[in-house]
Amino acid sequence: MQTASTSRRSVLAAGVMFTAWTIAGRTVRAQLVDTIDFKDMKPGQYTWQPQSSPDGPVAVIVSIPDQRVFVYRNGIRIAVSTCSTGKPGHATPTGVFTILQKDKDHHSDIYNNAAMPNMNRLTWSGVALHAGELPGYPASHGCVRLPLDFSALLFTVTQVGTVVIIANAATDPVDVDHPGLILSNDAENDINTAAQKLKNAQANSPDDPNAISVSVLVSSADKTITVLQNGTTIATGPATITPANQPLGDHVFILEKVADGSMKWCAIAHGETGQVDTKVIDRIHAEPNVVDAIKKGFHIGLLFVTTDLPNTPDTTTDKNFVVMQQEDPTQ
Repeated sequence: MQTASTSRRSVLAAGVMFTAWTIAGRTVRAQLVDTIDFKDMKPGQYTWQPQSSPDGPVAVIVSIPDQRVFVYRNGIRIAVSTCSTGKPGHATPTGVFTILQKDKDHHSDIYNNAAMPNMNRLTWSGVALHAGELPGYPASHGCVRLPLDFSALLFTVTQVGTVVIIANAATDPVDVDHPGLILSNDAENDINTAAQKLKNAQANSPDDPNAISVSVLVSSADKTITVLQNGTTIATGPATITPANQPLGDHVFILEKVADGSMKWCAIAHGETGQVDTKVIDRIHAEPNVVDAIKKGFHIGLLFVTTDLPNTPDTTTDKNFVVMQQEDPTQ
């Protein structure tokens, strides 16, 4: 079994100063750049502007066509980075994921103990965000490789439960002002009361081991709604969707707080349409037991996910909270 080593040096390439790391014998370059058009970035380049949004829930979007990673906090973009996703035969799966595990000094159990620094795990079968070689095209075995310096910065703002969207197309976040969520007609006051209690609350710290992450999944295919807490199902029931014959589309809504303490939803669309429908939330109603579970778990960073796929083990997995659009690669 190989022992992976890491070393650092500075490299002048084409007149540009990079930080170069050697990980298990491979050179990994990284360069922090000022705000530029992400399409003009070279492999290893990234931006990092956390001061643009100092706090709030984090969302990560991985664009496979662009080979870019976009980081948003409280709906505002704070970083963009180049990346390398899965090569042919080892395609990175698309869909909605939440971070399951964090390991700053991870080594692969599959690939000869290869170093995978600053690992944010997305599936238990081997897909993760981590530092690695960036040749400028898809080259991994399914993971999302990042510049090492950027992966270290990203590691400081993510936590178990942070949403990661991997997509062939995705929108920038769109604000939805009201906090209403999958309501029965008599439950709106209860949900609004729960939202009022969050006015003085803060988002979970990335280092809080006791943080609770609640996610809600609605499937239009089988008209079900599921509430998960830290990946475990705590409530499920039928979802009433109106109109019933119209798809919901692939959306992720993240509950966030604005300056005056009121709540908003940050909406991200992905999948084939790539268009945010801000009225999706209003079309969904749940039974009292599901509404009650959401009310009890209401917190800044709560996720509300819609899909037109059936809620089955083929597309979603308990303890993973993965909404797969493409089969998970074999690794």
